[in-house]
Amino acid sequence: MKLPDELTRLLHEVPALSRSYLVGGCVRDSLLGIAHKDFDLEVYVVGYEVLQRALSAHGRVDLVGKSFGVIKFTSQSGGQWDFSLPRRDSKMSAGHKGFQIEFEPDIDLRAAASRRDFTINALMFDPRTGEYLDFFGGRDDLQKSVLRHTSSAFVEDPLRVLRGMQFAARFDLSPAPETVELCRSIAHTFPELAVERVGMEWFKWAVAGKRPSAGLRFLKDTGWLRHFPEIAALDGTPQDPEWHPEGDVFTHTCHCCDAMAELPVWRAADETTRRVLMFAVLAHDFAKPQTTQEVEREGRKRIVSPRKLFSRGSIPQTKSGSGWHPW
Repeated sequence: MKLPDELTRLLHEVPALSRSYLVGGCVRDSLLGIAHKDFDLEVYVVGYEVLQRALSAHGRVDLVGKSFGVIKFTSQSGGQWDFSLPRRDSKMSAGHKGFQIEFEPDIDLRAAASRRDFTINALMFDPRTGEYLDFFGGRDDLQKSVLRHTSSAFVEDPLRVLRGMQFAARFDLSPAPETVELCRSIAHTFPELAVERVGMEWFKWAVAGKRPSAGLRFLKDTGWLRHFPEIAALDGTPQDPEWHPEGDVFTHTCHCCDAMAELPVWRAADETTRRVLMFAVLAHDFAKPQTTQEVEREGRKRIVSPRKLFSRGSIPQTKSGSGWHPW
């Protein structure tokens, strides 16, 4: 993994960083050959105050993540990296705030990695030896394009299912059967999630998906599609096979989203444009479940979805997990 020269010097010159490892997305992306600019480091042995003082001598520290053991560091030349302490999160109550966080500077590396959501995100990199640390088969899962949960602790945060949705889309991954079943077992916990957190995962799906359909099918396979009823209604809604040989409206929508993601003009657009266009494609047939019918035409039965069924001012409304939305 290629690190910025300034970060490399910092890791070698600051004694408090002698037991630090790169973690998370930057490690995964380096193995995939994806360019990355965000580097997250987990620092062992030292406490929060010691780490704060050590970094303060080399730049500016931002303590907004103190309750999570995170220091946002800005070097004197403008480089920005996150340094965090290893911790254990214990589920105490429902909701994304229902965790008790305990910092454990001396925790075993494998135990620290086990709290991460998926094996592809549990990889670590030792900047001193250049060695990738892989305790849960993450490299093999990357090579085989498999999305697999790291440990049973996965169930403590239902947001991880939606993270799985956008990871499947971003990297065109197929979920491991045991991960599908685990996600299905906690489908009832969806109401614990804040709307804003749900929205952020959908934004990532819409902006960065290599194969958006992989994320949509992940939701279907895990039973989470029902929490997004406008999309769930597409599943099983028929289309005339002469016009749509690919299948039902859900399958058609999956194809359309994938086609959008392959367009060079879409990939070259800014994030806001990509997000708006992808959601527009996702929603383009939301009215079909209410309008689709079978009719007799030219001596044969046809499946149609006439817009004239909707008179002005009578557009139906469907209730979703995030409020009432007119389509």
